[in-house]
Amino acid sequence: MSNIFQMPHGSTVYGTLLNHREALAALGDQVNVAPYKAPPKAPILYIKPRNTWAQSGDAVVVPSDAPELQMGATLGLVIGRVASKVSVADALNHVAGYVVLNDISVPHDSFYRPSMRFKCRDGFCPMGAYVPRAAVVNPDALTMTVAIDGVVVQHTDTGGRIRSVAQLLVDVTEFMTLHPGDILSIGISANAPLAHAGQRVTVSIAGVGQIENTLVAEELV
Repeated sequence: MSNIFQMPHGSTVYGTLLNHREALAALGDQVNVAPYKAPPKAPILYIKPRNTWAQSGDAVVVPSDAPELQMGATLGLVIGRVASKVSVADALNHVAGYVVLNDISVPHDSFYRPSMRFKCRDGFCPMGAYVPRAAVVNPDALTMTVAIDGVVVQHTDTGGRIRSVAQLLVDVTEFMTLHPGDILSIGISANAPLAHAGQRVTVSIAGVGQIENTLVAEELV
């Protein structure tokens, strides 16, 4: 395995919003109000910049203006070949492997365009070790769990997505090119748990790995 920090310089980590059917359904009629007045028809992406990247074992600082943080367990697709306008049949051939991600956020109500202030604080994207694609038989059927202080508080999986791994790659690369070393998240599941300073958070994905980080209060750093 290689570590995430060996990604080529200039790589980007992209998050995907509202790709979990249950999470989208939970919004109800909110998706039908102005200005969009309909559920999203294309992938909604955002960036987790370099300042958010962290490793398993790193402490994650809880900002003083956020009593709790949302823990976003998700699978990251590590791009291995330049991907532009790929087909469903060929999509996975552009994936070098996978990583466990915890896409941490300050809880917020803006589901279409969350502020960078909510998504991009320092250390808000812990990532695990890289696992080669061949080691994962079906990336759309992997069990994911989040445990807080050793107690599992979320049990979900990589399925139930509006766009499967292959379809997400098709739809994203239809309008933008992904480069080797880029990471594309499949998006978090509904009911992402909250955690506060002093708690230990473990995110596990079957066959991919596990990351563990402790949250610390900003005042103690």
